[in-house]
Amino acid sequence: MEITLGIGNRVQTVNIPDENITDILLPNKISLEQNEEEEIKNALANPIGTPLLREIVKPGQKIAIITSDITRPMPTSKVMPAILDELYEAGVWKEDITLVFALGSHRKHSEEEKRKLAGERAYSEITCIDSDQNDCIHMGVTSRGTPVDIFAPVAKADIRICLGNIEYHYFAGYSGGGKAIMPGVSSRAAIQSNHSMMVKDEACAGRLDNNPVREDIEEAASICGVDFILNVVLSEHKKIIRAFAGDMIKAHRAGCKFIDEIYLKKISSCADIVLVSQGGAPKDLNLYQTQKALDNAKHAVRKGGIIILVGSCKEGLGEQTFEEWILGAEKPEHLINRIKTEFKLGGHKAAAIAMVLKNADIYLVSDMDPSLVKKIFMEPFSSIQDALDTAIRKLGKDSKILVMPYGGSTLPQVSNNNE
Repeated sequence: MEITLGIGNRVQTVNIPDENITDILLPNKISLEQNEEEEIKNALANPIGTPLLREIVKPGQKIAIITSDITRPMPTSKVMPAILDELYEAGVWKEDITLVFALGSHRKHSEEEKRKLAGERAYSEITCIDSDQNDCIHMGVTSRGTPVDIFAPVAKADIRICLGNIEYHYFAGYSGGGKAIMPGVSSRAAIQSNHSMMVKDEACAGRLDNNPVREDIEEAASICGVDFILNVVLSEHKKIIRAFAGDMIKAHRAGCKFIDEIYLKKISSCADIVLVSQGGAPKDLNLYQTQKALDNAKHAVRKGGIIILVGSCKEGLGEQTFEEWILGAEKPEHLINRIKTEFKLGGHKAAAIAMVLKNADIYLVSDMDPSLVKKIFMEPFSSIQDALDTAIRKLGKDSKILVMPYGGSTLPQVSNNNE
């Protein structure tokens, strides 16, 4: 069978023996039921597990709305008008509402960025501020020892409303829900404590139960207190296709279930070889972005197998800290040990790649310099066919092969325990 995969702004065709192919994973199609504005209003009118937002808040209360920063695709400007209408309907005063951009460990915004994120109406009507890791109030400690240190204006608020978008997250299971609080508006020590658990096997994409990172996030958020959430699911073009409002757990879980209906792909067993592409430009501009497809593919490969990762990566590694960590490591396991004591954005993706390398070899089909690819513990190829032929020679002509043409958007899940 001939299969065409995207790499940068071009495609490559690879020929795979029909008898070797176990599956080709593609996202399920979803139809839009209503436009974005109607979807938001419908979610607010039908909250899951809580009364209407207007019935929760009271005049005179201080309201903190926590939303994502500029590094996330959450379309805050699209949801804020409906949120504000709900609050005003309840008699809440504009002066008592603060929109907090949850920076986590990220940089601060310019005023123009705040205006763009919040939308013109919210920016002009209410206070819009960045969170600050150095201005936190200690509210408790989780059962796993994570300090619940929360940005003061959020900690002091009478009502906390969390916004976010839901997608797969490679160690918190899914984004959204309580992540607006932890790591969103938490201290550096709190983020380090929580994220250091990313090295545990249970901390993986699509997993909620017994995921130590997700459970710690939700325990911290519960200690802080979250009164209401509004989470959205976005299309590949960043349009809102579904919104979920209400209880921090119940509404979030409904959103996660919807994500699974589109992107979760059941497979009967792990494959010897997983052939995965990020789908081409612009998603495979660098390895930092292409890593998402790799992390999804790891769920489909057997221990000792091979992942053939296809991505142009024409701009190289793509992020300074990521580059420093992965090039500075003598062995992959050094990265895993380092992230346990020194969580750092960029470094965490280097550690994630090292965790894949514990169980499988990675053949990288890219436009990167082969010598650089070897330095980051992968085997370099310019041709998908050459990479596949090499993998088959190593693992045998009867190797089972699974293909993921859009690896960043599909999450394999083995439907039984056989590997």
